[in-house]
Amino acid sequence: MLKGNPTNQTKTMLLLMLVFTVVILLFSGLVYFSIVNFSHQRFYELLKIRATTIVQIEKSKEHLDIPENHILNSLNDEELPMEKDYVFEVPKDSNYSKISHQIHIPDTFFKNIVKKGEDNYNDKEFYYIGQSFRANNKTYIAIASAQNHYVVYYLGYLKRTLITCMILALFFSMIFSFYLSKTLFKPLLKITGKVKEISSENLHLRLEPQPGNKELNELVETFNDMLNRIETSFETQNHLIGNVSHELRTPLTSIMGEADVALSIRRSEEHYQETLQIILNEAEKLDKKIKALLMIAQTGFDGKIQKMDKVRMDQLLWDVIETATRINSKNNVFMDISMLPENPKKLKVQGNEQLLHLAMANIINNGCKYSNFQQVKVSLGATDNHVYIIIKDSGIGIPDSEMDKIYDPFFRASNTKNYEGYGIGLPLARNIIRIHNGELIVNSKENVGTTVQIRFPIYVPSE
Repeated sequence: MLKGNPTNQTKTMLLLMLVFTVVILLFSGLVYFSIVNFSHQRFYELLKIRATTIVQIEKSKEHLDIPENHILNSLNDEELPMEKDYVFEVPKDSNYSKISHQIHIPDTFFKNIVKKGEDNYNDKEFYYIGQSFRANNKTYIAIASAQNHYVVYYLGYLKRTLITCMILALFFSMIFSFYLSKTLFKPLLKITGKVKEISSENLHLRLEPQPGNKELNELVETFNDMLNRIETSFETQNHLIGNVSHELRTPLTSIMGEADVALSIRRSEEHYQETLQIILNEAEKLDKKIKALLMIAQTGFDGKIQKMDKVRMDQLLWDVIETATRINSKNNVFMDISMLPENPKKLKVQGNEQLLHLAMANIINNGCKYSNFQQVKVSLGATDNHVYIIIKDSGIGIPDSEMDKIYDPFFRASNTKNYEGYGIGLPLARNIIRIHNGELIVNSKENVGTTVQIRFPIYVPSE
């Protein structure tokens, strides 16, 4: 007996065996009953020919002297196996009991012959066919009977043959079902084994596509995409923990150091005020970093706290540019509208306006700041499926060796020491763009500038 619930492989094998068994039984039954039916019909045709011949022979006689209720011919020359032919006159009182008793045929058989002109009957071993005819103004019945040698002797052989074939077919179907189920589930078992090897220590491993199996390859591709996201999350988490411990420890160390120095000996009022001011500045930095961390956490991938609505990206960008200019008059942002589509509906996206505003503002403000307030060009365009935003500056750029770290929270490039910032803007913007099913691509070259490409799917009203 199977322990526990049977596996899908076992279920598939049993189902295939059941299907094969039903098909074999139906096919064998069809063959058997078709042959039996054909043998009956064929044998009745032979008997009919024999009965018609008897009628013709008897009609050809000049005079039929057949006493009433008397069997004229009880045995003819055998032409069929165990053939017996009978000819008798129909009783005037229509009482066939005597003849029925002698021939062992029901009297209804004779009545049907007289009524219909012809009828047939079988008692599993002998087959009978009778015809009525008139001669010398009298009605006679001619009956031809014989043993269906094929049914009696050969159908038994057919039964044994079919049963043997069924047993062999079931045996081979079991082997075939086992082989087929094993072949079908082999790739799944292989994938399962590979998945069991993957853990947090080796998230770089990926499932290999199975040649010639489109459905399974879709599963493999989906699982690999999930692994990519998980690996990215793990890496981000590890970087975040390392950076957070460093970034939060620095202002805390300054606060504790200043407080410890201030408490070590008595100092002047001016010195205490200076110390308190340093502590206040470091506390403000710590507060800003904690708020930035909370903002990143709130713009994670759960998508539960954001209210989504349709947003016109051209209006949003104009608002971001206006806000950036109002905050700092040095910001120089140029809006390129040469690629705007004729249909304004193509500029709508599904999203949270506040989060999108925050993401665009971070990227545009970074462009202004790191280009020393040179002109930053913002281009907006759309296709039938996506809205595209390109933000290009001519600033200090990012060193090639540091491009793989630009999305790490609190990371700042080595050439940004003279610029204020916490390394939060770009990771925050990317999280927001991902929430909106968008894509962010950064291309940068040191001392040349940075180009940020953003793509969002256009807003499609739900039915």
